[in-house]
Amino acid sequence: MLSPAVSSLLAPICLAAAVGAAGTHGAEPAPAPAAQLLPRLRVAENRRFLVQEDGTPFFWLGDTAWELFHRLNREEATRYLECRARQGYTVIQAVAIAELDGHRDPNAYGHLPLTDLDPARPAVQDGPANDYWDQVDFIVAKANALGLYIGLLPTWGRYWHDEVSDGKPLFTPANAEVYGEWLGQRYREAGVIWILGGDRGIENDLQREVIRALARGLRRSTGGVHLQTFHPCGGRGSAQDFHSEDWLDFNLRQNGHNVKFNEGYQNTRADYDREPAKPVIDGEPVYEDHPVSFRAQDLGHTVAADVRRALYWDLFGGACGHTYGHHSVWQMWSPGKAPINAPLMPWYEAIEQPGAAQMQHAKHLLLSRPFLTRVPDDAIVVTDRVPTSVPGAGRYRFTATREASGSYAMVYAPVGRRFRVRLSVISGRTAKAWWFNPRDGKATAIGEFPTAGEPDFISPSPGELTDWVLVLDDAAKGFPPPGLLQ
Repeated sequence: MLSPAVSSLLAPICLAAAVGAAGTHGAEPAPAPAAQLLPRLRVAENRRFLVQEDGTPFFWLGDTAWELFHRLNREEATRYLECRARQGYTVIQAVAIAELDGHRDPNAYGHLPLTDLDPARPAVQDGPANDYWDQVDFIVAKANALGLYIGLLPTWGRYWHDEVSDGKPLFTPANAEVYGEWLGQRYREAGVIWILGGDRGIENDLQREVIRALARGLRRSTGGVHLQTFHPCGGRGSAQDFHSEDWLDFNLRQNGHNVKFNEGYQNTRADYDREPAKPVIDGEPVYEDHPVSFRAQDLGHTVAADVRRALYWDLFGGACGHTYGHHSVWQMWSPGKAPINAPLMPWYEAIEQPGAAQMQHAKHLLLSRPFLTRVPDDAIVVTDRVPTSVPGAGRYRFTATREASGSYAMVYAPVGRRFRVRLSVISGRTAKAWWFNPRDGKATAIGEFPTAGEPDFISPSPGELTDWVLVLDDAAKGFPPPGLLQ
C-alpha cells in the first residue's frame, strides 16, 4: 500500500503514456514499457552471482553515464544507448538528480527534477513530454528496449551528504522515504537496478538514516522486485557501511581512478570473502582517458590497457560483473559545456574509444565456460623466487580464477613475463591450453599438458606491457574456444 503523500503525487502519472510519445520534443516515439522486454534479476542461490528470474546467469557489464538524464537530449541519448548495446553492455548507470548541479541546472529541455528543491515534491506535469521525469521515462524505456538495464541512482550523494541549499542537504529521512516510494512506483515495471549513495561515504547516523529511508521507500513501492545496492566514495565499498542490512542485495565498490592493483583492486577479493556472502561488483574503477590518480601533470591520462587490467583484476578477484567508464562519457562533455578534470574529447567521440569495445570480450570469455561455479584462486600462479615479478605488483599483478570442480582455470597476465601454473587444479589428466587476446576476443590453442606438472608459460608478447589470458581446460570437457558462446 502506497502512502497518501505518494498516492497523490502519482495520480496524474502513467508511465506507459509518459514514454509512449515524444510530444513537442520532435524525437522518435519511445518504445513500449520495459516490463514486457527484460526479465527480473535476482541473486543466485550461492549468493555469489546475479541471475535472471529463471536462473540464467546475468553478467553485469556496466557503463557510468552519470549525466545521461541531465545533459543529453533524446536523439543524443538514443545514439549513446545504441552504441553501448552494440558493444555488449548490459547495465547503464545514470543519476536521476545529477551531480553537475542537476537540482538547479535544467535538462536539455529546460526542466528541473524537483519543485522548490523538495525531494518530496518531484516536478511533474500532465502529458508525455512536459517535465524532467518524462525525459527519464524515455531514456529508461529506450534502454530497456535495447536490452539494457538502468542502474538508476535516485540522487547523487552531494544532495544527501553536502550542504547544498540553505546550509544543509536537500534530503532528510522523511523526504527521502517519500521520494523513494514515488520513484519506485514510477519505475516498478521497468528494467532498473537501484543504486543508492552516489560517490559519498557515510559519516554520521543521520546520513545512514537517509539512505535507509530511501531504500525503505523504494522497497515498499516495488515489493522488492528490483535489486538494490549502494555506490560509495572512492576506495570504499558498500559493505563497509551496509553489508549486513537486508535491503543491500549485492555489494558495489568504487575502487577508483588508480592503475595499480594494490591501490584498491585487491579489495574486491576482500569483499568477496565477507560473511554472509553477497555478490560484489566494482561499480567505478579507473576510467579510460582519465587523469591517472587525478594527477595528470605527473602521470598523464589512462589508456585502454589500464581499464582492461582493472576489468580482469576485478573479475578474477571474485566480482560477478564489472563497470567500465570513460572520463568524457560520465559527464557527457561536449564543447560549450563546463569540463570537469580535463576531458580529452567530446562524449560522442569517446563512446568509440578502444577500451569501451574491449570490455565485452571478458564477458564472452567467462560466459563461454561454466559461470555460476567460478571462484577466485590466485594460488594457481606459482610464486616466483622474486614475488614482485610473479605474481607481481602494481600494474604488473597476475591474477587467476577457476571453476570450483576444476573444469577450467584462467590466468590474467598483464605483461609478457614467464610464469608457472599449478595444473593440478584441473580435474582431468590433460589440460588444453589457449591464449585469449583481451583486445580482440580471439583465442589460439597452444597444446595439451599433463595436469601433474607446473609448466612454464609466456604470453605471445614477451617483454611487453601487453596483456593476455591463459585459459586451461579439462581437455575431456570439450569446451569451445574461449569467448565463443554456443
